[in-house]
Amino acid sequence: MNRVIACIDGVGERASGICDAASWASLRLDVPLKLLHVLDRSQYPTGTDLTGSIGLGSREALLEELADLDEKRGKLAREQGRLMLDAAREHAVADGIAEPEVLQRHGDLVETLQELEQDTRLLVFGRGGSAGETLGRNVEAVIRALHRPMLLLPDDFKAPERFLIAYDGSPTSRKAVDMVAQSPLFTGIPCDLLMIAPSTNDVKLELKQAQDKLTQAGFDVTAEILAGDVEQTLLNEVVMRRADMLVMGAYGHSRIRQMLVGSTTSNLIRQTRVPLLLLR
Repeated sequence: MNRVIACIDGVGERASGICDAASWASLRLDVPLKLLHVLDRSQYPTGTDLTGSIGLGSREALLEELADLDEKRGKLAREQGRLMLDAAREHAVADGIAEPEVLQRHGDLVETLQELEQDTRLLVFGRGGSAGETLGRNVEAVIRALHRPMLLLPDDFKAPERFLIAYDGSPTSRKAVDMVAQSPLFTGIPCDLLMIAPSTNDVKLELKQAQDKLTQAGFDVTAEILAGDVEQTLLNEVVMRRADMLVMGAYGHSRIRQMLVGSTTSNLIRQTRVPLLLLR
């Protein structure tokens, strides 16, 4: 059974936003919610290998003391993670999730998410930022490694009342439109369909086909073609149209692909003030 997987990596407003978004998606999609916390083994090793240190005298004693400290740090981090998950579970229950699941792992974030990928309908996680949290450092690695829809969040979340699809006519972008049309996630929510390209007849036809697909699925769609820089135009239009979520296909063969695979990936994630849904 597919699940919404929410990565919990902190407390306070950011963790609350992740819980709210994951609960919203879980209820909309009618699938279970799993709350995940991964303890990074690079920061909290399970033990220190003292092989070869015998006979070092005082240095051996120092190594043993450092190993003890590592063990204590790891124990405290695991306990902190359990407290995070407990708080997240309570928050999800308050959001209407009857029985949220919790899972704590010790290891690598990307590897853990890949292990859970077959059971993932949607991955929800914070975009990270200046505080340098694990998810912040790994956000691009997660996007590149996984082949599931991902919802990246700023610090808070509100259920969307309008969403914007960034469309470019690529196979990946068409698939994203198909996924939106077939999914209950956005049912009943008005949609802006935006294409940033020269307004040629081919482009107009491409946009019309995408608009028709969404309209036939019951969406109220406003479609438009604009010229300009992809990244900045998207950011501006999200604000101008009062969209609460930006939706796009990840890694299409297009200008949007060039934007996502380069350094502007981080810029877009950092600068947009609304959640970003990447569809694979």
